[in-house]
Amino acid sequence: MLSHATTRDWLIPYADGMLAVDERRRIDGHIAGCASCAGELGEVRELNLLLVTLPPAPPVAFAPFWLNLQAVLPQRRLMRMPRIQPYRRLGIAFAMAVTAALVAAGSAFAAPSALPDNPLYPVKQLEEGMRLALAPANERMPIQLQLANERLREAQAMAANHKPLLAENSLRAFRVIVDDAAAALKNPADPKAAKAAKDALHSLRLRLDAVERENANRGDDDQEVKQLVAAANDELDRIEQEDAVAAPPTLVIGEQATPRPTPRPTPRPTPRPSDKDHRD
Repeated sequence: MLSHATTRDWLIPYADGMLAVDERRRIDGHIAGCASCAGELGEVRELNLLLVTLPPAPPVAFAPFWLNLQAVLPQRRLMRMPRIQPYRRLGIAFAMAVTAALVAAGSAFAAPSALPDNPLYPVKQLEEGMRLALAPANERMPIQLQLANERLREAQAMAANHKPLLAENSLRAFRVIVDDAAAALKNPADPKAAKAAKDALHSLRLRLDAVERENANRGDDDQEVKQLVAAANDELDRIEQEDAVAAPPTLVIGEQATPRPTPRPTPRPTPRPSDKDHRD
């Protein structure tokens, strides 16, 4: 059985025929034993009949209606801006400029550590591009290796945060940087640079392994990230291989090789006859 309060709340939709069959049956059971609800239901039905028999309201023009309403509404007051003295205007402008400079400086300091899901990441990319473009030719490789490590750090962080699309973008950017630095890594300028390049490649491999581990630790292992990591490892393998095989010396036409000097036999000294040999 429904309660008295619930039945009263449902009387209007009941009278309008908006309830389901089982709900109407429950209300019928309550009304049969409740004279108060039955009387209120009769009043609701009489009100519905009265509303149906009323004539439609005549159309009202909007313009006269709005003019009459506007005459009743309170008038708006014009707000006067306080007058600011010239020196105060300069002070406000200076304060705004200082605030903008502080915000820009804060963004510049925060951008280098920004990840791909950070709003400051485009600022970081712009700064890296300018630094690489303005670097001399002999200083490009260290910057490129630093950027390659940064892309792998970003990919590892995005894989750990379950953002595989951003991790894939960082891995693709890593391959672009490595391809650009491949020539310098294959042919270092000196033995010191060769050792630095070898250490850098080893560090990049460790970073790639870390990205793969983070991707494997996720519940839904992303296949695209795995393929990009494998392709990056293949690229590092190609760089580590020798770029060229030493070719045999060729004989240039028109030139004559200098013949090797023929060794001369060393003459042995002839033993001189002694006095004993003369007496014999």
